Amino acid sequence: MEPVTLTTGRLLLRPFGPADAPAVHSACQDPAIPRWTPVPSPYGREDAERYVGTTAPEGWRDDTLYTFAVVTRDGGTLVGAMSLVRLAQLRTPERQAELGYWTAREQRGKGYTSEAARAVVRWAFRDLGVERLEWHAEAGNDASWAVARAAGFHREGTLRAKLVRGGIRRDIWIGSLLPSDLPPDTAPDGSASLPAPEPTPYLPYPR
Repeated sequence: MEPVTLTTGRLLLRPFGPADAPAVHSACQDPAIPRWTPVPSPYGREDAERYVGTTAPEGWRDDTLYTFAVVTRDGGTLVGAMSLVRLAQLRTPERQAELGYWTAREQRGKGYTSEAARAVVRWAFRDLGVERLEWHAEAGNDASWAVARAAGFHREGTLRAKLVRGGIRRDIWIGSLLPSDLPPDTAPDGSASLPAPEPTPYLPYPR
């Protein structure tokens, strides 16, 4: 699909471009990003160039990974990245996706990532027809959970030994967000790109 741009009160969520490589490279020198996310470590300039020039645009083109550069509206400073992954499932009855993100160290603690997350999840539900969003993070990543919780996610539990990182199996936390979890009247403007199909009926437990 063609990349889209979303806006919030303070932020612009747009596709990455080659000019973003220096800022991405600089942000990913922070040890916390490779510690909690799957970015390469050490993170070189060529990794940043590949991310903004190949990985991000190919994901949009293939409908597998929709990645937004999150920047401030009042100066274009890179806040971080936010992606919807596993969107190939939208072609099946499952209609599920996973939200992932990282934030530059200097931009943390300002509520930017939660603000961006709320815009992306509403776009996913309204324009892409997603029926279940998931959030995964290595157990102990309290900062990531704070963002997910602020966006409306419900933490469902711990998946033991699910993640292998650095040759070690680690537990992960998992959370979910459904369209019914959000109020219907505060969605930001966003360009519709895929028609939202009729929702799959949901039968929660207990019956």
